[in-house]
Amino acid sequence: MPYRWTETPTETTLDLWPHQSMTPRGFTWFIGATAALLALPLIALLGSPVVWVLLAFFLATLAALWWALSANVAARHSREALTVSPDRMHLAHLPARGPALEWEANPHWVTVHLHQDGPVEKYLTLRGNGREVELGSFLSPEEREGLFEDLTRLLR
Repeated sequence: MPYRWTETPTETTLDLWPHQSMTPRGFTWFIGATAALLALPLIALLGSPVVWVLLAFFLATLAALWWALSANVAARHSREALTVSPDRMHLAHLPARGPALEWEANPHWVTVHLHQDGPVEKYLTLRGNGREVELGSFLSPEEREGLFEDLTRLLR
């Protein structure tokens, strides 16, 4: 699961992060294999002026693929951190770009909700201090359900 609980004598911390299925080595292999497969048709046309036209499209395709995968890698750097102590609950959403979004409430008054009809399946929210905030937007529905059970147990 892409989240981890850390406990100290005074507080409990939950760290959440998006799935990261492609490693840097996998990125290299994927780009290399794609380049090799796209270059195969060029071999038949070596010596022909058509190869230069096809090479331009080949390089544009490879650059677009590189850009898309790099943007995905950047988006995976977003994080969420929930810190729970006896008198304070603090949630910090740290996006890949832009300022951090923070929420704070007294854990005694915080309630955890798992909405079946939210914007996504099993929409997990925390309600307290006059606001309702989403938690774990990048988790799968099963992971949000497991996190709901963990948070409900923690706040009891």
